[in-house]
Amino acid sequence: MATPLARPAASAPSVDAVVARMRALDAALPARDGVAVFNRVYLTVTEEVGRRLTAGEFPDPRAAGTLDVRFAQRYLAAVDAAGEDRRPPACWRPLFQLRRHPGVRPLQFALAGVNAHIGHDLALAVIDTCRTLGCEPAELEDEFDRVGELLVALEERVREELMPGPDLLQIADPLTHLLGSWSLERARDAAWAAARALWALRYCAGIAEEFTERLDAAVGFAGRMLLTPLPG
Repeated sequence: MATPLARPAASAPSVDAVVARMRALDAALPARDGVAVFNRVYLTVTEEVGRRLTAGEFPDPRAAGTLDVRFAQRYLAAVDAAGEDRRPPACWRPLFQLRRHPGVRPLQFALAGVNAHIGHDLALAVIDTCRTLGCEPAELEDEFDRVGELLVALEERVREELMPGPDLLQIADPLTHLLGSWSLERARDAAWAAARALWALRYCAGIAEEFTERLDAAVGFAGRMLLTPLPG
């Protein structure tokens, strides 16, 4: 079994290349597909990161770009695994398993993907970036926070756009209850703590792998709850 903390390749695609891949997925997937719903959300974030990089809004554009790309690669690797009938990480399995379930609402798909990506992938992307750039997590904190602010703002917009209207209160009431227990801001804070812990454990391969596997399983469990089918 390959460890999820394996050192990344020396080179990585650009943010533009990642955006192109997500746009291709958007064009290929049915609009109602759960992965397509999340992909559209994530594409918006990645395009905004690219715009801000071009505008010089990050203090360290190389670090911000590397973190963004390493982060996206974790999601795209899960897409590739599912497409090749391999098992994606546990955090992503609920979304891929329930992506066509008629009782799961678009908002649930979007936030389940965000949960998997922030709760599991973000911590590992910080480690990938540190290894790529030869730096410590503390040196990425500004870039981590700026990307996190974009994600929090996006979560608010996603909830507004995808929450059913007042004519569907029989759906909206249980949906509000279900999703009210999950917070992207808390997930982001937990991801930073997990990244720091994994960095401290980087020379303890067995413990780091166990930590990562348990994180993956816990995030997957939360994702399965977010995808609880609701009455139509």
